[in-house]
This record gives sequence, C-alpha cells and structure tokens, in this order.
Amino acid sequence: MAEAKEKAAKDTVDINTPLFKLAAPVFIQALLAMLIGYADSLMLTRYSDTAVGAVGNANQVLGFLTLAFTIISSASGVVVSQYLGAKATDKLSRIYTVALAFNFALSLTISIIVFSLSEVLLRFMQLPDEMMPDAMSYMRIVGGFIFLEALMDTFYQFLRSNGKMVFGMVLSLTTNVLNIIGNYLFLYGPLKFIGLGASGVAISSVFSRFVGMIVIAVYFKFNIEGDISIKYLRPFPKDILESLLKLGIPTAGENISYNISQIVISAFVNTMGIVAINTKIYCGSLTNFSYLYSVSVAVATQIIVGHAVGAKEYDLAYKRVIKSLVPALLISVGIAAANFLLSPLTLPIFTDNAQAIALGHDIMLIAIVLEIGRTCNLVIINSMRAAGDVKFPTMLGIISMWGVSVLFAFILGIALDPVLHLGLRGVWIAMAADEIVRGIIVSIRWKRGSWRNKRIVKDNE
Repeated sequence: MAEAKEKAAKDTVDINTPLFKLAAPVFIQALLAMLIGYADSLMLTRYSDTAVGAVGNANQVLGFLTLAFTIISSASGVVVSQYLGAKATDKLSRIYTVALAFNFALSLTISIIVFSLSEVLLRFMQLPDEMMPDAMSYMRIVGGFIFLEALMDTFYQFLRSNGKMVFGMVLSLTTNVLNIIGNYLFLYGPLKFIGLGASGVAISSVFSRFVGMIVIAVYFKFNIEGDISIKYLRPFPKDILESLLKLGIPTAGENISYNISQIVISAFVNTMGIVAINTKIYCGSLTNFSYLYSVSVAVATQIIVGHAVGAKEYDLAYKRVIKSLVPALLISVGIAAANFLLSPLTLPIFTDNAQAIALGHDIMLIAIVLEIGRTCNLVIINSMRAAGDVKFPTMLGIISMWGVSVLFAFILGIALDPVLHLGLRGVWIAMAADEIVRGIIVSIRWKRGSWRNKRIVKDNE
C-alpha cells in the first residue's frame, strides 16, 4: 500500500499541470450528471405527475440543507491544495480526518432532523396534500442517509486537490447509472409489483451513494497520500478546524444567500404568469451548458492556484488565472451565443407556445452578456478563495446579489413593467448586471494583488 501511495503522490497535480487535464474530467462529470438528472426526471414524469412534484419539492428542501456540508468540504479542498503546494504533507492526515469527522457529525445531525421533521418542513413549503405521502417517504429515506452525500462530497474535494479528477468522473458516472437502473427496477421493472414508487426511487438513490461511498473510501486509502484515523483527533487539532471554518463559513454563507435570493427572484417570476415561469425553466436548462464549462475551468484553476500559493509562487498564480480566463470567456460566451442562435430550434423542444419561444429567444440574447460576468466571477472568485481571500468576495457577492440582482429584478421586472414591458427580460437584465458588476470589481482586486497576503500555510510548517 505504501508503494501505491508513493506512486500516486508522484502523479498528483502541481503548479505546472495543464489546465485541460484537470478541467476536462470535471466538465464531463458535471455534464453526465446533468444529463442523467434529466433522464431521472423523465422516468418519474412518465410514472406519475404527483411523484414528480413530491420528489422535486423534497429535493429542494434537501438541496438547501446540504449547503451546510460545503462549510467544510469546500474549505478542505483549498487547505489541502495549499499544503500540497507547500510540500507540508505531514498535516494532511489530520486535515482529512478533521474534515470528515466534522462533516459526518454535522450531516448525521441533519439526517436525524430531516427524518424527524420531514412533515413539518414539507408543510412549510405549502405542499399539496396529494403529494405529501410520496414526498415524506422520499425525504425520510434520502434525508435519513444524507450523511453519505456529505462524506462523498468531502472525499471528492480531497481527490480534486490531489489531481485525481478522472477517477471522480468515472465514479460519478457509475453511481448515477446505478441510480437510473434502480429507478427503472422500482418504477417499471421486476420490482414494480412492490408498488414503492417514490420510496423506490429514494432507496435507489441511497444504495448508489452507499456503493459510491465504499468505492471512494477504498480508492482514497490506496491512492492518496495521508490517512484517516481517529488517532489524529487526539489531541483535537483546533487550529485545523478553525482554518477550515474560517474559510468555509463565508463561502457557505454566500451560497445560502444566493439560494435565498434565487427563491425571491423565482417568487417575482411566479407573479408573471405561466409563460414566464416555464420560459425561465427552459432557458435555465439551455444556459446550463455554458455554465458547466465555466465551473469546470474555475475548479481546475482553483486547484492550481491553491498549489501555487502554497508554494509562494504568487506571480505564477496570477498568470495562471489570466491564462485560464481568456479561453474560458471565449468558449463559454461562444456557447451562450450558439444557444441564442439555435434557440428558435431548441426552445420548441420544450414547448410549442409561440409567446414562450419568442420570450426565450430574447432571454438567450441577454444571457450572452450574463455569461461574460459569470465566467469572470467563477474563475477569479474561486482563485481568490484558493489563495485564502474569502471575506471580500463573500461580502461583495451578498451586497451585489441583493442590491443589484434582486432589487433591479423587482424594479425592471415588476415595478416598471407597466411602462417598460420587460417582465422576465427585466429579471434577466438584472441578473446580468449583477454578474457584470461583480466581474469588474473582482478583476480589479485580482490585478491589485490583495489576495497575495492571505496564504493559509504558516511559514514554519
């Protein structure tokens, strides 16, 4: 095992690793997950409309609760990258153990809460009575084992920081395919006679995550430098937990704020009628493709910057971000432009409503501008966090998403709609303005180098 880990350590990422080597597996993993997610929804749609709504609402609650896991998982990726870059690998085992232990304790607590209060949470969402049985059974099963998702997400961060993107991609594909097969067995296959419906889908999800958890833990043991053991918690390394929380809490806070702001914006759109509501969903599905590419480049750049900052190669970190940003902008904006040009052909796949197609075509034009700002934000802000600069982008994000996106979505989309007649277009203009404003500000901050003195690794480590 020692020889395998030594060989794996030699194959890990470094500051000169080509961006494509890291970004391509992340993009493929995200794309496959998205496509399989569509297939998952389609299977439920053909089974029961009630089940679709029940599972969708339950997942919305669970998705919000899982944001708590990102406090540690996202921070652990940054910390591990910097320590690897600094060649200070003696602390890695403690970092791995603390991150997993904290997320396990947190997620187990959430699992108990979800299992016990699933009906209360769903009632709060005003779920129709006919959807409650399916939603409750699904939520109790998936939510009761939500700690599996938390642990897997943490392991994925460890693998990414060590450059093991391809394995993560293969494992993600495998677990998603297992989930699809399980859904088929319970909804349409040999196990259909049991009549579990949404509960069967939940069992399938939990089983696929359980298999994935076992596989990724075994892979980590034999291929990643460092170990996980309770002995690393004695005495408890408070300094490591403090570093993880210092990085993770602001990031999680921004994510929570973003999700709440999106709920508010969705509430605005829900007052505009069924055409606007559905068009928002259609356009969101189409813009996911350009978003996925930007995210994959941002994740890859974050890892390289973390290693570079850990090694005190600040100039290299600066140049790698600029070098990553240019092609990311060209490709993501190119995809957005293609989405706009092809929208007269792609939108009819979702609907035959001429009004929705015309509205969606306008939205896809605005989305090109939005993508410019979003790509800058994803790449630069992820890199700032990798350098340890977390407070500024968090405060900027919260102020901008509420002071620009939400505020002007209301002004342009609702308050001035009788005059400007923008409706959903006004909402998209507001979201694009938010991304552009933040993109300009973080670009200036990256150029000024305020992030250079935020390194996490101490000089004596």
